[in-house]
Amino acid sequence: MGRNRSPTFENRQTAGRRLGEALRERDIAVDIVLAIPRGGLPVARPVADALDVPLDIAVAKKIGAPNNPEYAIGAVAADGSVWLNTDVIERREVPRDYVASTRAEMADAARQKAQRYRDSESSPLTGKRVCLVDDGVATGATARACIEQIRQAGPERLVLAVPVASPRAISDLEALVDEVVCLEVPSAFRAVGQYYEQFDQVSDEDAMSYLDGE
Repeated sequence: MGRNRSPTFENRQTAGRRLGEALRERDIAVDIVLAIPRGGLPVARPVADALDVPLDIAVAKKIGAPNNPEYAIGAVAADGSVWLNTDVIERREVPRDYVASTRAEMADAARQKAQRYRDSESSPLTGKRVCLVDDGVATGATARACIEQIRQAGPERLVLAVPVASPRAISDLEALVDEVVCLEVPSAFRAVGQYYEQFDQVSDEDAMSYLDGE
């Protein structure tokens, strides 16, 4: 993984093409690519095309802290698989009933999103070589929940592929998957968006179009 450089991606699609090339150069064979919507789909489409495999989604929702929903204290996937940052929850003395109710709310939101994006059931992953893709990793909360969901399905191998990530988050995630492909791990990482020239919000409609190969 590249470290301590000043990465620049023109947009998510460009990052996806570079990521697909990196996977091919490493001769990493997979049976399916899963994107974390919404921002992960524009990256994952060219990855799936480069590897000539189907594209599907893995959906998770962040569990935000009380009075600060953007600060992740955990995440929950569409099947209910959850990751909780217990250290932060204990340090901030987050009430258990808040965690439980927010977890249930976000799990339901994740299920609804997965149903909206798909016309049918999710792709079977048992015995498959899976590549999970997002547009970047800051805290790693949603990636952790998606990884847990995928592991529950019994894949043969799980690869995490992202264009850019924070050093701490990607180090933690390395222990949860079989392999990580990350193009840039800047020591001065602050936010995923700072490494893209274009990092516009992706709508659900635009994100879903990538599942159709557009």
